[in-house]
Amino acid sequence: MANKQAKILVTGSVAYDRIMNFPGLFKNEILPEKVHILNVSFLVNELKEGFGGTGGNIAYNLALLGLKPVLMANVGAKDFSFYQVWLKKHRIDLSALRVWPGQNTASAYIITDQDDNQISGFYPGAMSKPIIGNKFSLAGIKLAIISPQNPIDMIKLPLLFKQKKIDYIFDPGQQVTSLTGNQLCSAIAGSLVLIGNDYEINLISQKTKWSVDQLSGKTNTLITTLGSKGSIIRQGSKVYKIKSAKPKNSSDPTGAGDAYRAGLIYGLLHGWPLAKVGQFAGLVSVYTVEKYGTQTHQFTWTDLQNRYRRNFGQKL
Repeated sequence: MANKQAKILVTGSVAYDRIMNFPGLFKNEILPEKVHILNVSFLVNELKEGFGGTGGNIAYNLALLGLKPVLMANVGAKDFSFYQVWLKKHRIDLSALRVWPGQNTASAYIITDQDDNQISGFYPGAMSKPIIGNKFSLAGIKLAIISPQNPIDMIKLPLLFKQKKIDYIFDPGQQVTSLTGNQLCSAIAGSLVLIGNDYEINLISQKTKWSVDQLSGKTNTLITTLGSKGSIIRQGSKVYKIKSAKPKNSSDPTGAGDAYRAGLIYGLLHGWPLAKVGQFAGLVSVYTVEKYGTQTHQFTWTDLQNRYRRNFGQKL
């Protein structure tokens, strides 16, 4: 699918992030024998509000890579204007967005401890309305990604893309728990890529009753991300163990997975070998880790080329 000008559709949440740092460890504050009466409060030492959501983050990173993705989501008229200016500034196509009167845009509240464990709360706002009922055009779309969003959309979009013969990446993420085993089976079967972290892939395996080998047979490519340990890419009988790129610091892991997906999409569109795709995706993700927030980082192609060579000993 090597096509530099291919039209990319990004579906997923568009949300305001309220990210907080807890200068301790959750495990030291939660008593396992008392979880049935859990009542904890964490004093955080930093709070930042920024632009986020899985769809927004993926689109932002694709824009940094020089692409112009089409972002499809529902947002709220009450508060979306600030985010809209930001997305337009980065040349992201908003023609598939629907702005709902009287609604707020989704909001995520995330507390991260010193071991990078996270506790999150998510208010869907306008995202509680499925996008599948909106009027939108799929003309010219060559590749789509279904990232966490309204569960109804996560069930119906795979069916729509298969009907329209559009390759899609299925990235259920935090919504794995909202989908049944049968719904996951339907969405995964025939996908170009199934991607998730090791916990999510194990949970998908349990819910579908498909082993990792069976999952690999249902999708063209199965990707398991392992955080700082890199990723594993399976395609047929081939298994690629991808080492991670080294960040300069570990300021905030939030959004690193979304940046990885942008790098993945770029590599697939350019027809790169899978090992190179995985390495590049991991490289893009470290820029997010190094900055507090999910859309606060920047990079140039010179940056990417130099760091790729330093990390992997190869030319990008």
